[in-house]
Amino acid sequence: MAELRHSASMGSRASSSPAKRDAAAIPLTFDRHRDHPSGDYDDDDPRRDRDRDPLRFLPPSLRSLIHLDDARALASSHSRILAVLGLILCVAALVSLPSLWSRLTAPYLCTKDGIVLRCPFVKEPPSLWENPHSATTSWKPCAERQENEISDLPPENETSGYIFIHAEGGLNQQRIAICNAVAVAKIMNATLILPVLKQDQIWKDQTKFEDIFDVDHFIEYLKYDVHIVRDIPDWFLDKTELFTSIRRTVKNIPKYAPAQFYIDNVLPRIKEKKIMALKPFVDRLGYDNVPAEINRLRCRVNYHALKFLPEIEEMANLLASRMRNRTGSSNPYMALHLRFEKGMVGLSFCDFVGTREEKAMMAAYRQKEWPRRYKNGSHLWELALQKRKEGRCPLEPGEVAVILRAMGYPKETQIYVASGQVYGGQNRMAPLRNMFP
Repeated sequence: MAELRHSASMGSRASSSPAKRDAAAIPLTFDRHRDHPSGDYDDDDPRRDRDRDPLRFLPPSLRSLIHLDDARALASSHSRILAVLGLILCVAALVSLPSLWSRLTAPYLCTKDGIVLRCPFVKEPPSLWENPHSATTSWKPCAERQENEISDLPPENETSGYIFIHAEGGLNQQRIAICNAVAVAKIMNATLILPVLKQDQIWKDQTKFEDIFDVDHFIEYLKYDVHIVRDIPDWFLDKTELFTSIRRTVKNIPKYAPAQFYIDNVLPRIKEKKIMALKPFVDRLGYDNVPAEINRLRCRVNYHALKFLPEIEEMANLLASRMRNRTGSSNPYMALHLRFEKGMVGLSFCDFVGTREEKAMMAAYRQKEWPRRYKNGSHLWELALQKRKEGRCPLEPGEVAVILRAMGYPKETQIYVASGQVYGGQNRMAPLRNMFP
């Protein structure tokens, strides 16, 4: 009896330990090992799945109902997902259909019939001829001289000296050079001699400043900004020295030079010699590195001081009117400056499609006009490929035509070519004429 009581008390104390309490709290594990001597079920034993089912304590009828609802819900969710995916695919197809159709009927997709290109008719969108910056129409000019504006211009005999420039290139480059010349004269407080339009090696044009612009208006409009004289002063006897003598020429001006460069490097020589020529003078003044009032002065020269002669303005208005009314109604037109003359092609040092004879003639032309850059010509092929990849080569007429068609301009667009003799003649112009007859 004593042994029995001792063993019973030991059993009760053991059951009060944490490990024993945990074992007692999990009767399923105890029952499973008790019922199955091996301590585990076979893989095909149905009791294995039954013991894992968390709903096994519910009545059989309720368990079957719950499982049935789960199956129906799963099937319903699958059908909903498939329906949503199908709807998304349909919407994507509808959205991409117009884009696909526009690509198939694009205006630049033309078929070649011999040497003639047959392009589909397309109605041009009105936005092609609209001003993309419509907000700028409300802007007001600010470069005009105000009536109450005070001039700080000293008398002519108190200026630093005289500067003389050659305006090189075409009319557009000459216009920029004239604006820069007035600005440089203002920076150095110098008197500007009326610029000379240098004869271009391509155009062979001997037109003078006074043959294009109104000189009286030019000088009068800028009289409160810069002193301008028509000709070289009489006290300077050897006038040809300005064109030939290196002692009277400043040639080390970098492109887009800041205003401070002229003050530090050019102004001392003008004060010493009293009159100096600046050449070359193409793009020899920057924009972001000069004072704001200097840029404002350049705008004043460009938009107000430089005025064409009355007969030139009258002829320009007449030509524009004829181009607009060529078809009997007021239609928009395009003035296209191809910039594909022989001089531009040669100066670009780019490679273009042509016969061996054409390439040999162009190589001889480049060697004659630009011998320092040409050297022996061996390095030019890689340079031409690099410039072509970087988009720094002039566009051929055929390439311009493809770009215009891709932008949406139809073949009925009126195009007037504003350029000199196109390099390659009619053969080069054929693709442009075929796309825009």
